[in-house]
Amino acid sequence: MNLYPLLRPLLFSLDPETAHNVTLKSLKLAEQTGLSGLVKAGSTEKPVSVMGLDFKNPLGLAAGLDKNGDYIDALAALGFGFIEIGTVTPRPQPGNPKPRLFRLPEHQAIINRMGFNNYGIDHLLQQVQSSSYRGVLGINIGKNAATPIENATDDYLIGLRKSYLPASYITINISSPNTKNLRQLQQGDDIRYLLEAVKQEQIKLQAEHGKYTPIAVKIAPDLSDKEIRHIAELLLEFGIDGVIATNTTIARDKVQDHPYANEAGGLSGAPVRESSTHVVKGLAEELNGKLPIIAAGGILSGKDALEKIQAGASLVQIYSGLIYQGPKLIEDILNAI
Repeated sequence: MNLYPLLRPLLFSLDPETAHNVTLKSLKLAEQTGLSGLVKAGSTEKPVSVMGLDFKNPLGLAAGLDKNGDYIDALAALGFGFIEIGTVTPRPQPGNPKPRLFRLPEHQAIINRMGFNNYGIDHLLQQVQSSSYRGVLGINIGKNAATPIENATDDYLIGLRKSYLPASYITINISSPNTKNLRQLQQGDDIRYLLEAVKQEQIKLQAEHGKYTPIAVKIAPDLSDKEIRHIAELLLEFGIDGVIATNTTIARDKVQDHPYANEAGGLSGAPVRESSTHVVKGLAEELNGKLPIIAAGGILSGKDALEKIQAGASLVQIYSGLIYQGPKLIEDILNAI
């Protein structure tokens, strides 16, 4: 039963951040009262193995929707093959001042400058422990805004150590435009130093715990072809397990006519589809199947998801598409791919 077309006008009449919180709390209530079946996709079984992990299906929820892991069971009940929570930082932080979330319905887009608002990794880990979800769970980690960029690696290592056991995989987020200088970590010696440190810690943690937790790196859609090649080379050099392409864009060429076009933050939704697919294709050419690509960005239909798979992705993730299309998008995508 697709109730979302009836609910969307009501949700869109609310402030975007309020609507976000109301939706998540409603999904949690539906899951707790056994009503998730009203919005869950039909058949969701399309097993696939990626990064040494067994996924129920290739469609995941992208990080950002559930930053604190407060709604894991409710979101899993919608039929996703995997859930990624975060971005979480070592210490709690409030994020950027409000308003920090903007809808652009004419473009099926969202601009956000949330700024990694979260309750800190210890809270998130408590939520993971109390959830009953046993599917593939990604934990997306970042650095605190107050941590100097030259000390960013320290924050990522804290996140890696703390989330290593409970996570199915860990995502290193170096591509959010909403933490000052964070995207610098995608370039030159910065990314080399970070990846080397992260890989060494992963090897150490594997020996310590007897468990191998894959690591993926999330990159931006605003990279040049040269930068894509450089990142692909480093991912292979350091034996990183996967790459997520892409985060939100700072480009505004697709929405320049909109009143919110000049709002700072990352643009997601339909306008990022082409640039995201371009990065997926570029990575696929450079990586040549040696490590998997998880595609995110501008997936608002089954056709969009199929485009990402055909470009070279092994898995896909959605976020903004869910805001505009509702849970039926999950079924549409699984039917298409």
